[in-house]
Amino acid sequence: MEYVAAPARLSTADANFEHDFAQRLHWSADTDAAIEQRVADILADVQKRGDAAVLEYTARFDGLQVDGMAALELTQAELKAAFDSLGDEQRDALTAAAQRVRTYHEAQKRASGESWSYRDADGTLLGQKVTPLDRVGIYVPGGKAAYPSSVLMNAIPAHVAGVQEIIMVVPTPRGEKNALVLAAAYVAGVTRGFTIGGAQAVAALAYGTATIPKVDKITGPGNAYVASAKKRVFGTVGIDMIAGPSEILVLADGSTPPDWVAMDLFSQAEHDELAQSILLCPDADYIAAVQREIDRLLPEMPRRAIIAKSLSDRGALILTRDMQEACAISNRIAPEHLEVSSHDPHQWEPLLRHAGAIFLGAYTSESLGDYCAGPNHVLPTSGTARFSSPLGVYDFQKRSSLIEVSEQGAQTLGRIASVLAHGEGLQGHARAAEMRLK
Repeated sequence: MEYVAAPARLSTADANFEHDFAQRLHWSADTDAAIEQRVADILADVQKRGDAAVLEYTARFDGLQVDGMAALELTQAELKAAFDSLGDEQRDALTAAAQRVRTYHEAQKRASGESWSYRDADGTLLGQKVTPLDRVGIYVPGGKAAYPSSVLMNAIPAHVAGVQEIIMVVPTPRGEKNALVLAAAYVAGVTRGFTIGGAQAVAALAYGTATIPKVDKITGPGNAYVASAKKRVFGTVGIDMIAGPSEILVLADGSTPPDWVAMDLFSQAEHDELAQSILLCPDADYIAAVQREIDRLLPEMPRRAIIAKSLSDRGALILTRDMQEACAISNRIAPEHLEVSSHDPHQWEPLLRHAGAIFLGAYTSESLGDYCAGPNHVLPTSGTARFSSPLGVYDFQKRSSLIEVSEQGAQTLGRIASVLAHGEGLQGHARAAEMRLK
């Protein structure tokens, strides 16, 4: 069967560009009502029946029939055995990637994750105490594909932050365990792991069962059921984000080989039919060259059917007036992954304000960021990079304000507080401050 990838060809100079551009960007995050109701039922059932419900849903959805929860728990010995079972090439690559991710997040912690305080002139101490969360749950997708990189990107920043217990859940349909995922859990410092998935795994982490401890926060991607469950348990626990389809935006000045850019567009399109791949470029001949490479390379791709549908339904090759306009449009999109495929990417980087991750230069393919560059690959999607950030050490920490008022400071602050409290009609507040005045 022949597949055709036909991303929309748009030009900012066209009169109907704004309409066509908006149509291409539109994606609804609304979850199917039937999924929402099913998820609500599963959450309520796990909250009520605990382990028994988890076992029932694991049998129903994953085809994994076991006698008790002990059979679903991954031991540290099993994780180490998985690591030891890998070939040298996989083991070395996993170890190297984990070290780069750890090094990056340790630098992130030093830059923004330490407690601080100061004393003002009257001796009052003010500051902030940074402490890690006690226990977090990480969801690792399983089933159609295995994602050891997701283990590294979720567990390592939690470990660096100082989280003492990292609970991993990963579905293993029909009991098929992926050695690379288990090995990644060993390398990343996962404390406990369970072979469960779906809304029932989210419920178990959020509410706790006799076997699975209740966590403080849940991170990691999943299907529509997982996303819906995370939305519903938010407030009982923290969550990282509700991720939409994957996205890549390439800003190109025409200096990068067009087949490189075509493959970079494929790298996100192959995730999902709803994934979005966009090229912004001021060179019409170069855009045509990229399309030719898309046509040439597509038949070689194992996931060509998914790539073709993604590019045809949601992809776009957009001709801009210049690179400055391309940067402005990029800021409107606020993409998850932003490649600046230019001979001088640092010329354009200062103009780019909204993106989950920015990949500078022709040699910086987005795929390197997914696996081993170091920064986190859990990134905001669907335009949320306008107001949110990549997963990081800061997501596994919390901050407590420190206030120690001296006797001298109480004389000044007490009078200020008294005036404002009386103004709000809160006499108890005012009198508490006034009692400390001389």
